[in-house]
Amino acid sequence: MAKDVDLSSKEWCDIVFENKNKDFGAYTMRRKSDGRHNKSMIVVVIFIIIVFILAQVVQTIQQKWEEAQPKDTIEQVVTSVDNAAEEEEEEEVQERIEQPEPEALPEEILNTVKVTELLIAKDEEVTKDDEIQSQDELKETQTAFGQTNFNEGTDDRNVVREHKNEVIVEEKKPEPVKEEVFRAVEQMPRFPGGEQALMKYLSTHINYPTMAMENNVQGRVVVQFVVTKTGKIGEVKVVRSVDRDLDKEAVRVCKTLPDFIPGKMNGQAVNVWYTLPVSFKLQGVN
Repeated sequence: MAKDVDLSSKEWCDIVFENKNKDFGAYTMRRKSDGRHNKSMIVVVIFIIIVFILAQVVQTIQQKWEEAQPKDTIEQVVTSVDNAAEEEEEEEVQERIEQPEPEALPEEILNTVKVTELLIAKDEEVTKDDEIQSQDELKETQTAFGQTNFNEGTDDRNVVREHKNEVIVEEKKPEPVKEEVFRAVEQMPRFPGGEQALMKYLSTHINYPTMAMENNVQGRVVVQFVVTKTGKIGEVKVVRSVDRDLDKEAVRVCKTLPDFIPGKMNGQAVNVWYTLPVSFKLQGVN
């Protein structure tokens, strides 16, 4: 019997809800489900048909647009590009084949000095200008036979080429070699008379800066300077600063130091860095 019953029919709905409360919403929804299903199927089919039609329309428009475009334009562009490339290649080949023209000599070099021809004439016909010069006079002349005066020019192309190809090589002066300055050596530089004489020299030659004195500025400035291999004072620099005025005074005093006994390495005098503390202290100020 179940095979002969349509599940979407009203009879089947009555069988399902037999002896049940049909006023409940489920019975009404069950009876209307058949109509909803049919409407849904119709909407889906219509949507598929519309999509298919739109696809066909788009494809047709695209084909017509492609047919309307001139094919000759694309071919002309490709052909013009190929022709331009071929022309560039031909120009490069022609430039390679062309040989350089012979070097033209400057006109100002080619000029005047020429050997005159000898003319046999009678004595009475010889003028003063035509007289034969003596050997001393020939030596005094600026132009001799076989000699080229480049200030006036020459017609001999070979000589001109040789003169033009001459290369003047200037001697380069050797760059001064910077000598090494050692930090520590076997025998360090020494002030004549020792450290006590050095301290005495500093105390007698330091001029306490006025601004530092008025501001009660004091301290120890550490200075480094180079004692050259000749004992002279070289580069001076401050490695520990206290005050700008005190630093300047310490550098100034170090530059006035007399010659040291130079430091030595392996028995040879060398350049050495020397470190010197310079103390600035005001009397009566702790």
